[in-house]
Amino acid sequence: MIPRPSLPELFPDFHPEWILAEDADLIVVDKPAGLSTHAPEADRIDDVVTRLRAFLRGRGDAEAYLGIHQRLDRDTSGVLLFTRRREANAAVARQFEGRAVQKTYVAAVSGFGDRAPRGTLRHRLVPAPGGAMRAIAEAGAGREDRGAGREDRGARREDRGARREDRSARREDRGARREDRGAGREDRGAGGQERAAGGALAITRYRLLERRGDRALLELRPETGRTHQLRVQLAAIGLPIAGDPLYGGAEAPRLLLHAAELRLDHPATGAAATFRSQLPAAFEAWLADAPADPYAGGVAAVERAMREAAERRYAVARAGDTTAFRLVHGAGDGLPSLSVDLYGEHLVVALFGAGEGEPGAPPRDVVLDAAHRLGARGVYLKVRPKHASVIVDARREEFAPRHAVRGESAPEELTIFEHGLPYKVRLGDGLSTGIFLDQRENRRRVRELARGARVLNLFAYTGAFTVAAVAGGARESVTIDVSRGAIAWARENLDAIGADAAAHVVVEADVFPWLKAAAQAGQRFDLIVLDPPSFATTKKSRFSAASDFGALAALAFRLLAPGGRLLACTNHRGIARAKFRRHLHEAAREAGCDVVQMKDLPDPVDFPSEPGLEPHLKSVLATVGAPAARAGASAKGAPAAKGAPAAKGAPAAKGAPAAKGAPARGARRGAAAPARAPRRGAR
Repeated sequence: MIPRPSLPELFPDFHPEWILAEDADLIVVDKPAGLSTHAPEADRIDDVVTRLRAFLRGRGDAEAYLGIHQRLDRDTSGVLLFTRRREANAAVARQFEGRAVQKTYVAAVSGFGDRAPRGTLRHRLVPAPGGAMRAIAEAGAGREDRGAGREDRGARREDRGARREDRSARREDRGARREDRGAGREDRGAGGQERAAGGALAITRYRLLERRGDRALLELRPETGRTHQLRVQLAAIGLPIAGDPLYGGAEAPRLLLHAAELRLDHPATGAAATFRSQLPAAFEAWLADAPADPYAGGVAAVERAMREAAERRYAVARAGDTTAFRLVHGAGDGLPSLSVDLYGEHLVVALFGAGEGEPGAPPRDVVLDAAHRLGARGVYLKVRPKHASVIVDARREEFAPRHAVRGESAPEELTIFEHGLPYKVRLGDGLSTGIFLDQRENRRRVRELARGARVLNLFAYTGAFTVAAVAGGARESVTIDVSRGAIAWARENLDAIGADAAAHVVVEADVFPWLKAAAQAGQRFDLIVLDPPSFATTKKSRFSAASDFGALAALAFRLLAPGGRLLACTNHRGIARAKFRRHLHEAAREAGCDVVQMKDLPDPVDFPSEPGLEPHLKSVLATVGAPAARAGASAKGAPAAKGAPAAKGAPAAKGAPAAKGAPARGARRGAAAPARAPRRGAR
């Protein structure tokens, strides 16, 4: 049985404070950014509808009925309304479909300049590549699209907060077209008729709320409800919403679009009802354009930021098969130079740039106290200075205290679960714990690809990828690492799932000479995992991903069987994704491989990128086709020799292992990496 993480207060079904109003007919919530309204996938558990229904059932409502009449984009926050009784549906549906519901949004933009403080945008929206929309200015609406005003046709009414009593008259010029083509067609994806008519008409009124320098907050009142309407219309007039990379918005910690107010007639009484959501603090912070110190607010502010980050991991935490994942990932979660990892009942806090006298490091006691207040049984600490050369022994107390620094210590060896598979970790044994949590989804992919395959796991550390491959049905595997302690740990992980030691061997060896000897022996593998450290040193060699990854990948490509796959990864921040792909293409050509597909793989959701930057982990799955002239694949043209006995260990004397105990993986090691530079900010 897989235990669930024991911090249930971090991951409730639904937060009661998100409920803005509730009665017998309606329930109105304040949706956070990052939550989908209603996920189409049946197995999704992290959308608002699924979570709210679970909350209502937990409160005693067996049916937990929710009528869906409104949707917000996943990254848009704010007011979201549902009906609680089927009898209320008709009255609410009439208002939404008839555009009688008044919706008010707030958006943050840059470059407002000398535009008129209010205006109306009229466009035809058509689908564009990549899931985006494209806005085409309505004929005769050029002045409005440039923000020239339209104060004289209803904007003054809206500004005074009137309830749009004349909305029917204002819709007359477009009502026939909309009715003929079917209202709400954009939500159902039936875009053919719209395209035939020149796209779906989108009308939005805007008003300037506040401007500071180049930045501004706009009030938006859409009169139509088209896909991405507000985002694409503002982008079309040169005002993309901040935090919207799809439409070219300025960098921001999130999409700065908020559904601030919703007005309609109550379905039971007919009385006017208004629901409002407070503007999130991120809008004011962005408008001020002043670097904020997320740690300045002390323990309470840091705890609140940690809880918000934890909320974004709801799907991972509540999946029921994973008990270890990242809770806070640095600037991607608004807490730079900090990571917090959950291991069952314990947390591991890592501080980056936290050496003695180094500026900008998070305040240690504030962070540790905030983490402990999340409900963890114990909190461990890892300290990673900017200048890694100061780390001589990664197990020194100043860098990695052996015991919890808050609360109770965990057992020396702890079993965690990832997608149902057990892995042994040691929270107090150096800077690393025995597993790299950022590779969770890549291990899942390896498990899916491994059935019947012969698998090679290079720089294997404690063999987590091999465990996934064996669980997926790999017929054979070879696990290589230069560290004796790590390879023994890998054997323990494999034994824990009952892996046949004869078919799934572990080898203590330096990867470079092992690969060369394996190629000369004609060994071939169906799936190879190549995840080296950014930097590594043995007694005989040094490795830097920036300069040596291409040569390493070429050696790995030479061992791929026809139709085989190479999963290549790096978390070296100096290697951009495009450069990484070039390295792999060049390596494949050098090895004489015909690459038929090279696919970028996304990071897990618990490792969000810092705004404006690429993900720290670059992962590519390369598939080779039929055999080509493999340059140097075998010095004597040796055949593939599938299943050759040499495959089950180090390849003869030519693959002699490196010096015993030589360090292999930098800070990716715990005890076995005394002379390595830490992987900065990555794991």
